[in-house]
Amino acid sequence: MIVVAGEALIDLVPQDAAHDSPADGRGTDAGSTPGRTPALPALAPRLGGGPYNTAVALGRLGSPTAFCSRVSLDAFGEALLASLRAADVDVSYVQRGAEPTTLAVASIGADGSAGYSFYVDGTADRLFAVPRRIPDGVRAMSFGTCSLVLEPGASAYEELMRREAARGVFTALDPNIRSGLIADADAYRARFKSWLPSVALLKLSEEDARWLGGTPEEWLASGPAAVVVTRGGDGLSVFTRDGGEVSVPGVPVDVVDTIGAGDTVNAALLHSLAARDALSARAAGGLGGDAWAEVLRFAARAAALTCSRAGAEPPYARELAGGAGADR
Repeated sequence: MIVVAGEALIDLVPQDAAHDSPADGRGTDAGSTPGRTPALPALAPRLGGGPYNTAVALGRLGSPTAFCSRVSLDAFGEALLASLRAADVDVSYVQRGAEPTTLAVASIGADGSAGYSFYVDGTADRLFAVPRRIPDGVRAMSFGTCSLVLEPGASAYEELMRREAARGVFTALDPNIRSGLIADADAYRARFKSWLPSVALLKLSEEDARWLGGTPEEWLASGPAAVVVTRGGDGLSVFTRDGGEVSVPGVPVDVVDTIGAGDTVNAALLHSLAARDALSARAAGGLGGDAWAEVLRFAARAAALTCSRAGAEPPYARELAGGAGADR
């Protein structure tokens, strides 16, 4: 089983169908007409959060998966859990709380890229507590995003990551930088470096890499067996401790938005490594170039499908069956 630890939240996504609404009921286009309220986009709630999306994607791909988090008892929290169950994700490691669900307001650029502002004060996922025990049958754990930034939950997730890595669990990390949530950038960068000895697979975007200010070679020297860097539509690359580097191109697709694409990559990487019995630092670091190219192509195809539809809607295994790089 693969356990994904981190936040579940609600993305509020702008809708193309949003229209101006008259302030005075006279029914003409608002524009800059005096007396009219400025138009605001309609926002639709979408289930989300980087770790949550990763767990759903793993479940849809057919990997035995569990989600480890703290989720609100409110209606959003119930919807989040229902969708996890629908993807066959085990929710027995989910803690519950009366606090509200975190909200992330998305803005979509002309190229489909997504930016976010967050409403996180007093929300349930910030109060996550370290579980006493993770079962021995767990093969890997995945961490990242807001859950490793917002205290006091961040320290709890960090403790869990270090503890499980120390007992031999394959750990994957996607920092998925949200700079607006990071009060002290230098302190976060130092903390990120302190995690690397406990990380077997580091995956991050080239934007994250620039913000963190390091290189794959530097990160590999600190602990990970492999570092995967994503470049959006230009594809992704893996770097390994033996100096190996493998790159594959992106898969052309009509992009609706990029919400959840990186999370889908996380899931596809773990799913493919599991299929190759490579969920250990030694096995992942020892994969040959051809095997890594297959893993990366599978991840690129999965991410492209996610980008082809609105919101974080990762693909099912049947949608990826039979293509180049498909899971064996």
